[in-house]
Amino acid sequence: MNGWLSAAGVLATATALIHITAGGRDVVRPLLASGLDAEPLRTLHAVWHFVSADLLFSGAALIALAADPTPHTPLVLFIAAHFLTYAAVFLVITLRAGWSRPLLRLPQWLLLLPVAVLAGTGAL
Repeated sequence: MNGWLSAAGVLATATALIHITAGGRDVVRPLLASGLDAEPLRTLHAVWHFVSADLLFSGAALIALAADPTPHTPLVLFIAAHFLTYAAVFLVITLRAGWSRPLLRLPQWLLLLPVAVLAGTGAL
C-alpha cells in the first residue's frame, strides 16, 4: 500500500464531497437563481458537474493505485499535475480579483494543492 497515494486519494475524495455539498449550496444554487442567460448558465452548471465527477474519479483512482504494488508513475503524475493546475487556476483568479485577504476568499486551492503534492510524492 502506497500511503502517499492513499492519503491523496482520501483527500481528493473528501474534496469532491465538499465540492458537491458546499459547492451545491454556495455556488450552484445561486448560479441557477441568477439572471444569467440560459446557455451560459447551463454550460456553467454542466461544468460544475464535470468537476464533481473528475474529483470523485480521481480520488477513486488514487485509492485504487495506492493498493496496487505496480508503479503507475505516468498516470499518478498526470493526476498530480491535474490537481496542481486546478490549484494554480484558483490562486491566479483569486489573486487577480483585488480582494482583501484573497487567499481565503476562494480557499479551494488549500485542498487541491495537497492532493497534488501527496500524489506527486507517492509517484516518486
